[in-house]
This record gives sequence, C-alpha cells and structure tokens, in this order.
Amino acid sequence: MDMGFSTATTPEQIPQDAEWPAFSVPPVRFLITGGAGFVGSHLADELLGRGHRVHALDDLSSGAIENIRHLKDHQGFEYTIDSCSDGRVVAELVDEVDAIFHLAAAVGVRLIVESPLKAIETNVHGTEVVLAHAAKKKRPVFIASTSEVYGKSQAVPFRESGDLVMGPTHLGRWSYACSKAIDEFLALAYHTDRALPVIIGRLFNTVGPRQLGRYGMVVPTFARQAVLNSPITVFGDGRQQRCFCHVQDVVRAIADLMELGDLYGEVFNIGSDEEVTIRQLAECVRELAGSRSEIVTIPYDEAYGGGFEDMHRRVPDTTKIEQAIGWRPTRDLDETLSDVLASTRRAIAGERERRGGLSDRRQMLRTVIVERRVGPGDRRRIVAAPSEVSAALGV
Repeated sequence: MDMGFSTATTPEQIPQDAEWPAFSVPPVRFLITGGAGFVGSHLADELLGRGHRVHALDDLSSGAIENIRHLKDHQGFEYTIDSCSDGRVVAELVDEVDAIFHLAAAVGVRLIVESPLKAIETNVHGTEVVLAHAAKKKRPVFIASTSEVYGKSQAVPFRESGDLVMGPTHLGRWSYACSKAIDEFLALAYHTDRALPVIIGRLFNTVGPRQLGRYGMVVPTFARQAVLNSPITVFGDGRQQRCFCHVQDVVRAIADLMELGDLYGEVFNIGSDEEVTIRQLAECVRELAGSRSEIVTIPYDEAYGGGFEDMHRRVPDTTKIEQAIGWRPTRDLDETLSDVLASTRRAIAGERERRGGLSDRRQMLRTVIVERRVGPGDRRRIVAAPSEVSAALGV
C-alpha cells in the first residue's frame, strides 16, 4: 500500500501537518507484536475479518500458540516466534508491512510484582526498538498502553488529559505503570520530533476468551474457581471498583482508531465505564456459573507481599474516543462474564479429555510391556520395542 512518502524521505522533509492515508481499503499488511497473546490474537481475528493481512510476532513468554492455532491455515496470516526486542527481526518485519500494532508487553500484577526488572526491560526496550524501526520506514504505530498509568489519581473518571500520580519507586508494583508511561512519552516524542504517525490507547480491564489467570488476571481466575466449585479468592477487602470490557469490543476500537488515519499524536481511553466492586464481581461470576464456591478474602500482604498498593477505583472517561470514532462497548458485564465462563468450561473439558487420553495411552503402554515380559514360558525382563511404544502412545 502506498504510504504517501518514500522510504528515502527524511523527517526534516515531512511537514508536521502532513496528512497520512487512512487504512480503509483492504488488504493492508499489519504487524502485531504480542500477536499470540490474549488481546493480540483477538486483534488478528478482527483485522483478518476486515480483509486485511496480519503478521504476528510473539516470543510466547505470555502468549500461546494455542491462541493462533485456528489462524495458521489462513492465507492472510503469518507468524514469527521471536522477541520485539530483537532489532534485526523487527527491522525485517517492519519493512514488509504497512502499519504496526505494538501490543507486546510484560503484563499482570503478579508478574510485575515478582519480576519488576523484566517488566521495565520488556516494556521500555521493546517499545524503543519498534518505534525506532517504524520511524525509519514511516510506518504508523498503535501503542497499547494501560489504565495503570493513572496510578493513584483520584480524579475519577480518568481523562486522557489528567495527571498521572505514581507511587514510590521502592515499590516494584509501580514499575509497570511507569514503564508504560515512558512508552507513551517515547511514542509522542517520535511523533513530534520525527513525524512518526502514532496513536496511543490506554486499555482498561479487558477480559474474554483466551485470557489466563496465571498472571493475576481476576476474571479468568474467578471463572475457573467457580466452574470447579473451588473457593473464589478475592484479594484485599473486595471493595475496590473496576470496569471490565469485552476483548472483542476493545479490538474493534483499536482497529477503528488505526483505520481512520487522522488521529495521530492522540491518546485514547479504551474500556467500559460499567463499574463493579471486586466482591460483587465474584458474586456475579458465582451466580452465572451456578457454582457452590465460597468467596474468601486474602489480604494484599499475603497475596503480593508487604507494602502492596492498589487503586480504589479505576473508571475511564470515554468521551474522547466516542466523539472521535463513535465507539462504545456493545456487551454488558453479564454478557462478558457469560462468554468467559463458557470459554472456561470448554478449556477445563479439554484438559480433562487430554488427561483421560494420556491415561488410556499409558495403560496401553503398560499392557504392551507386561505382555512381552510374562508371555507363555518366559519370565525374563523384556522391554517393548520402540515401535510398539510409539504405537501404544499414538505418536
């Protein structure tokens, strides 16, 4: 697709009010960093559904091949297993696409608390590499930021122009928020100094199928606990309030922002403004699941270690994005949670089926070995041939 400027054009030759083309006519070639992740894989679905082409880059540190398995035979989809911190890989992929969605990041409260250095390095360095190579080719970039950048601000609902209030540096919990704020500063600096077309989206709590609870994500954790009738564990007192948006609504907003093509240099909140306490969330999940789970509270110090800080409320003001592209979430909380629960049930059923299949294959293997050990008139210890083991295991 003609981007409007040749790759030989220098930043000084590009006027600051340059008009960049919109991506309204498919197929456009998009690179998604973090493309095998929760949001990234849904964004790939959305873009392919619009007739575009997608190349996913992911090192699988928090993403999974399973998230994109259904796309592997799609003629418009390609993927590379590598890191967005590898400049050579990024340079090659950027050269082949028309625009970039940079979603790769260290995510999840638990991961951030346990590995703050990894969060900083992954978020800041990865973004720096992507922006540098995008600037060389003048490729438009969407930067996925987070509501965490609002920190401890009490100016609810949060507006894009509001102050960011961070906690002390000796608490690793704030390293994620600060690293994503630096990402925003970097992106806007590239836009101002090098005329790089950039859009920033601050994602609030985003939930849906394919999201895992292992990094501290609350909804998939509650859903799994409820389906298994295990105790639903609420961290803190449960009075903290959040807004949860379905991932399909979120990726629709992300794709619309880039397709419009005239919103560069802007920051947008993306999320639902339907507020719920975490205790109410647990009760809602339990009710929708028809679960017998009890709800138990765990102090933050016990869950994350001493000195953990959290925000009491996190609510977006979405006026700006609504006025810019007419976007509003289309799914309410009950519908979103029902979708997560259905996905969780399917995942648990699949796990049980795989465990059952493995147990059957192990029993077949034992039978092969026993029959060869104690055949008629033969009590010697004889191990089954490799071919028989493979046949028994089905491999």
